[in-house]
Amino acid sequence: MTRVWKWNRPVTVREVLEDLQQERSIAYTTVMTVLDNLHQKGWVRREAEGRAYRYEAVSTRAAYAAALMNDAWSQSDNPAAALVAFFGMMSDEQRHALRDAVRIVQGPETPEPTEPPDTRRVTSTDTDTDADTAPHTSADTGPDTRPDTARENPGSAQEPGGR
Repeated sequence: MTRVWKWNRPVTVREVLEDLQQERSIAYTTVMTVLDNLHQKGWVRREAEGRAYRYEAVSTRAAYAAALMNDAWSQSDNPAAALVAFFGMMSDEQRHALRDAVRIVQGPETPEPTEPPDTRRVTSTDTDTDADTAPHTSADTGPDTRPDTARENPGSAQEPGGR
């Protein structure tokens, strides 16, 4: 899988064989068997090309590592303790990578508003004449206090063109 992930493209048995043979002696049939087993397990997909196949990874190495971590974590009888132990094994560089990953997953933090929004509701008991004719908005959860003509023709009281 390392070779398939490294090249990030469909590969042949011959290509993997030649790359592996730079490090050790290995038979063509061994590489072919391993790639066929990976295909049977669903880790690679293959497409016929002449008398050979081209193999391509189904998922990334990162996705595979994440699945392994998730599987190990989910089998723990104390997931919090497992995470604490795992974090304790991390290098500073890995902890920084973890913080970056958490920021990415959580998304950008939204700053707190400097002033609270106006939450005053318009009710039929208000004596302010402007409030009696204010258009009803989706943010207003109080009673509809628009004039009767605005209730019958909501577009006329909301915005030009009635839309």
